[in-house]
Amino acid sequence: MKPRLPATLLLVSACSALPLAHAADVVTLPTTQIEDTVAASEGEPQGYQGQPSSSTTKLGLTKQETPQAITTITRKQMDDFKMNSVKDAIRAAPSVTVEQSETDRTEFTSRGFEIGTFEFDGMGMPFTQSIQNGDLDMAEFEQIDILHGANGLMSGTGNPSATVNYVRKRPTETFQAQINTSVGSWDNRRVDVDVSGPLTPTGNVRGRFIYAHDKGNSWLDRYSHEKNVTAGLLAFDLSDADTLTVGFTQHNSDSNGSTWGNLPLTDSSGNAIHYSGRSSSVGQSWTYWNIHTQRAFAELKHEFDNGWNATVTATGVTEYQDTNMFYVSSVTGDDAYVYAADTSGKSHQIIGEAKASGPFSLFGREHELTIGASYGRTHQKAREYDPARADVDQFGYYHTSFAGLLAGTAAKPDFVYTSATNTQNFEDRQKSLFAGARFSLADDLHWIAGARMISADGSGLSYGSDHSMREHGKVTPYTGLVYDLSKQWALYASWTEIFNPQYNTVGLDKRPLDPLEGKSLEAGIKGRLMDNRLDLTAAVFKTKQSNVAGAYVFDGSQYLYEAVDYKSHGIELEASGEVYPGLDLLAGYTYVRIDDDNGDKARRFIPTHSFHGLATYRLPFMPKATVGTRVSWQSGIQNDTTSVIRQNAYAVVDLMAGYDIDENWSTALNLNNISDRKYLTSLYSGTASNYAAPRNVTASVSWKY
Repeated sequence: MKPRLPATLLLVSACSALPLAHAADVVTLPTTQIEDTVAASEGEPQGYQGQPSSSTTKLGLTKQETPQAITTITRKQMDDFKMNSVKDAIRAAPSVTVEQSETDRTEFTSRGFEIGTFEFDGMGMPFTQSIQNGDLDMAEFEQIDILHGANGLMSGTGNPSATVNYVRKRPTETFQAQINTSVGSWDNRRVDVDVSGPLTPTGNVRGRFIYAHDKGNSWLDRYSHEKNVTAGLLAFDLSDADTLTVGFTQHNSDSNGSTWGNLPLTDSSGNAIHYSGRSSSVGQSWTYWNIHTQRAFAELKHEFDNGWNATVTATGVTEYQDTNMFYVSSVTGDDAYVYAADTSGKSHQIIGEAKASGPFSLFGREHELTIGASYGRTHQKAREYDPARADVDQFGYYHTSFAGLLAGTAAKPDFVYTSATNTQNFEDRQKSLFAGARFSLADDLHWIAGARMISADGSGLSYGSDHSMREHGKVTPYTGLVYDLSKQWALYASWTEIFNPQYNTVGLDKRPLDPLEGKSLEAGIKGRLMDNRLDLTAAVFKTKQSNVAGAYVFDGSQYLYEAVDYKSHGIELEASGEVYPGLDLLAGYTYVRIDDDNGDKARRFIPTHSFHGLATYRLPFMPKATVGTRVSWQSGIQNDTTSVIRQNAYAVVDLMAGYDIDENWSTALNLNNISDRKYLTSLYSGTASNYAAPRNVTASVSWKY
């Protein structure tokens, strides 16, 4: 399978840097401010409890009031377990599976389907494919909110998986500063700096500066990485009612020894290929993947005297990618059939949203309303250069020694051939209007209802394929009920339609596949215990989805996909917060089953059962010391068509210990994969995977003011 560039040089608003054929969701989570979130909850969050965006459904709802399951990965969790990468952070979320299909390309799945909606403070257009390129660093974020299930009210589109919202750190009203340093296995080094506070005597101007440098090698042969992040934010109180916040981020993710695909798991005859060590890689010393992203935003918020507020937000993103990549298509003995390419690309994206929300009275009760509009445009250009060798066939492939690949001695070809079909030049546009309300039908019964009308267009060419598509005036409804059994417990149910344009997925007729369509239903119970310090959620979900890209054929220039239908159902259980004085917990179990339109089990690379949990405990006899553990377990998985490609059930256990030296200094030690479990990172790509990291250690020292 030749990995075409749409999956490698694609602008993503979620990350500067997830068979990759599924178009992504179009969503607009509202801007999140931590202080608003806390004020909206029943008691401030404790420990690992966290609170998501205060306007997750654009209606100012708390977690208890939202008729869908929500997970929040807090800053404390990221700091305790050194989740400096988006892959490490989201891996902590129950129900989410991180599919590390390549060294620098990651897919995320939830409830059996790809997550394609990743946002910054609620702003973002989708991935054209559900893929993250490079490695997003977590230094500039306060938390990550993950809204489970299809998100009809907020997006009007989407796979029934999840929506991920990266919540930025914001300028603070009081001065604070922090410096974190760490060293770890494979010569990994990291330093990050975070300084924030008022810039004027009255505090009407506030600023925040964030810097992070992360560099090191890997357990994989020849692979190394370097990330550099610089972010600056300013907040201006223009008046008592108006606040303007602006920010700019430069995020560079560079890696060497990178690969398209991973280690082949079978040869051309379908026999399993066994590797002696976990360090094996097909990456070469001349392969690399560099992704540099610039992101700027401005947000103006006005508070009216009658309880209403209005927000206007604009975001601009420019992303540059430069790669020399290498891919192994098949192996016969020592003969490897391979493909290589030199590719560069540039993307521009503009996103804007205006919304207003506030209370209104009807039939003697007070309700809440949100209305708004959004616009987004992405322009992508790229060019690929293929090898010029005498043995290169008409599709750009050639033969080389497989043993030489593993040893890293494959010669770099001359990348000189290109053509009109080796380019991308396309544009995607989205416009939408949305409205939603929370009606108080009774003191203990609330109805959430709304809809979004969306128009989506695509134009241009991508590797010789027509990128054109047009969907106008599609209305996606959303409705949900929340019934308060008591102040601590609530029952909920929600239903939404699914609509998702597939910009870059070509069907057997060489036209873009019809939009993903379907319905999603969720019901559950939410509770708060331990004086509201512990949140509990139990959810059941059921989804039907049509026009999903399934089996594919290669016609010599592109992949053509068959449209298939899927049904899925499952259960999610989650607990977050303080379960005992000093004991913080985030843990959850997920069961999911996906069936195809024949009723047979499908997408078996998704684990049917999984558990993710992390906990820390501040020792009562040594209050300056904290110990903790992180546990991940999943049931066995396998390739849908090749039974020899499988991964047995496995568990991974991490440990941490931290000590507060004084009020400013602290130190910690993190030991990961303590049992040295050997396992594959993913079977998402079907016939290739790498081995995950063996036992490793990180030591850190932090200073905080």
